[in-house]
This record gives sequence, structure tokens and C-alpha cells, in this order.
Amino acid sequence: MSALKIGVVEDELVIARTIIGTLHELGYTHCGPAINYTEAIDLLEHQKPDLLLLDIQLAGKKDGFDVAQQLNERYPMPFIFLTANSDAETIDQAKKVKPHAYIVKPFTKEELFAAIEIAFSNFANSFPAGKTAAPTALHDKDHLFVKDGHTYKKIYLHEILYLESDANYVSVHLQLQKKVMIRTTINALIEQINSKNFLRVHRSYSVNIEKIVHVHPSEIVLQGATVPIGKLYREELFKALGIRE
Repeated sequence: MSALKIGVVEDELVIARTIIGTLHELGYTHCGPAINYTEAIDLLEHQKPDLLLLDIQLAGKKDGFDVAQQLNERYPMPFIFLTANSDAETIDQAKKVKPHAYIVKPFTKEELFAAIEIAFSNFANSFPAGKTAAPTALHDKDHLFVKDGHTYKKIYLHEILYLESDANYVSVHLQLQKKVMIRTTINALIEQINSKNFLRVHRSYSVNIEKIVHVHPSEIVLQGATVPIGKLYREELFKALGIRE
């Protein structure tokens, strides 16, 4: 699975370099730093991070609250406020734009890691199955629209071999050994696809049963791929395929 791409918006460059170094140690990729509102919007528009670390105090007239407002309106993604202030007034103002976490400087590597992982996980799982405020995938008839940055790619359902879950991502494996990774859960994506041809065969896998070539006791062979069969899903799979043991 690709590492999360973390955007950094921080006007103190010494602090920004420290944050970037910490992100590298934790295994994340990064973009930025942006030091003001304009650079922050440019970063969101062109770098397309998965999560934003956002300093409240920025260079220029507009601050982190203004960036957060744009995130809520135009660039839906989890964001974490970074600030040296923990007074009631600042916190009350922060609550209005609903950050996914709030870290008071100075913070440790462990605190940053926990905040990023919890914020991203909660964001990815915050929408009911089949509904997304920031759509990861939209289903319509025989195809699926998958989000890629700020645009959506069309994938026809008949091109999909199987879905593979990995934490808060799902890899959509296509014919011709192509793969698209999207940020969602496998349960939500199955609900959005809403097709009788897709069947859960394992905790981490759902397959397009029309693409099955062979069925073995513990695995399925599709077109150029092998998927395991979970014990809890075996009976339902065999029933759906009309197989009698």
C-alpha cells in the first residue's frame, strides 16, 4: 500500500523542517511546506495530499482557519491543527471548522503519529456505507466513478477482477494486470457497487464471480490472479456458484 501523503502548512521553516523529518522517520511521504494561505491552496490543488498538518498562525492576513474553511468546502480531507495556543478562545474558534485532531506545540513523534493515524482512520470510516460527503466512489449502472485527486475516473464493472482491502484503502484489480487504489473500506465499496456479481470470499477480498476460472479448496483462480478463500465465506461462495462438495 502506498504511504500516506501528508501536506505541511507551517510558516516557521525550522519547525516545518523538523515536522518533515519526523514524517520521513514515520514512513510517510510529504508535500510542502506552504507558509501562507495562497501557498496552502496551491499545495491542495496541485500536490493533492491525503491529510494536512495545518498551523493556525500563518504568514499574511489569512490564517489556518481560512484554509480549514476551504478544506471543508472544496478539498474534503482530514486535517490536523498545529498550534502553540491552547487557550479557550482559540479552541472554540477551531471547533467551528471541525479539525480531525488538534496538536499543541511542542509535540513528540509518537503524538504526531497517533494523531495522523486516528484522524485518517476516522475520516475514512466516517461515512455510512453507500454515502460519502467527499465521494471516494460513485456508482451508476454498469460502471464506477473512482476518485483520483480532484477528478473521477470511470471503471466499468465488467473490467474488475477483484477488490483487495488493506486498512483504509481498497485496491481495485482490473483486467490486463491493472490496479487502482482508492481510499475507502471494502464494505463501503461493495455497497456502492451493489452488484450480485461481486461476492465476499475472504475478510480482505471480494471477487467478480464472472471472472472465476478455477475454484480450489482454499483459493480461487481468476484471470491471471489467485485469491484466498476464507473459511467463513466458503459455504456461501460454493452455494452461489452451484458447487456441491
